[in-house]
Amino acid sequence: MRPMTHTLVTGGAGFIGSHLVEALLESGDAVTVFDNFDPYYDPSIKRATAASLVAKGAVLHEGDLRDVSIVEEALQGVDRVVHLAARPGVRASIRDPHTTISINVTGTTNLLEAMHQAEIRRLVFASSSSVYGGDSKAPFREDAPASHPLSPYAASKRAGEHFCASYSELFGFSITALRFFTVYGPRGRPDMLIGKFVAHALRGEPVPLYGDGSVVRDLTYVSDIVAGIRAALDDPADGFEVVNLGGGRTITILELIKKIELALGTELVLERHPAAAGDMPLTSADLTRATARLGFKSLVDVDEGLRRTVAWAREAL
Repeated sequence: MRPMTHTLVTGGAGFIGSHLVEALLESGDAVTVFDNFDPYYDPSIKRATAASLVAKGAVLHEGDLRDVSIVEEALQGVDRVVHLAARPGVRASIRDPHTTISINVTGTTNLLEAMHQAEIRRLVFASSSSVYGGDSKAPFREDAPASHPLSPYAASKRAGEHFCASYSELFGFSITALRFFTVYGPRGRPDMLIGKFVAHALRGEPVPLYGDGSVVRDLTYVSDIVAGIRAALDDPADGFEVVNLGGGRTITILELIKKIELALGTELVLERHPAAAGDMPLTSADLTRATARLGFKSLVDVDEGLRRTVAWAREAL
């Protein structure tokens, strides 16, 4: 039996974080959930999730990454960290770039420095396919320049990667930055594409469609993301490395709408809006490195993922 490992998961009461915490607890890890219950969306959703995680054995530490003393307290007794906490959202970052930068850049730097002081050297950092921006060719490879972010959110995630690389060089951190590609599934954020479409349809409301539906996305079911994070935790990087985690298949938004309609058994009523500023026209993950380094494979296809997501939503909404 392997010795118990203590993992801190920032943003652990959120969508991806809560699924990861459940998986780590089931494998016998001690887990501390760090979350500030930001009102980006209804905090009661995350508080209910956190209560469930505590009932399963997690320790909850409520706090904000921008408060250094609270971060230092949360790291006590921890062996490794998964940093998922962030202010999400391309559009939100355009409306309020200051909050995005303070949480995603200053907060990440505070965490790195607190880890340095506590002599904790293992980190998995949640980055985003948004960092590829306007100068990357599909499928996106990790060695692409990623030098033209299309939003403050994308820029903040790229900056987070740079700070991680710096701490790895200076202090010998082992850091894997995982670039997630459009994650969906049960407990998904209400502002995310699939969750929003399904929720509106179940309530009998029109579904907001921005642009003409030609935007292309690489969709990744949450259990595949969790498997990739756990593989990265268990196979530490030699220094700093970036790895894509995606579904490896692309779909247009119009094609996705048809699949959601099939999963729901009803036709969606579309409410048309102009294309949104800052949105990537295309995301597409090259998974060569993920397969070689982490043994990663996307196991849940879009049809099955949507079926599971709709089944959860019918019960939860």
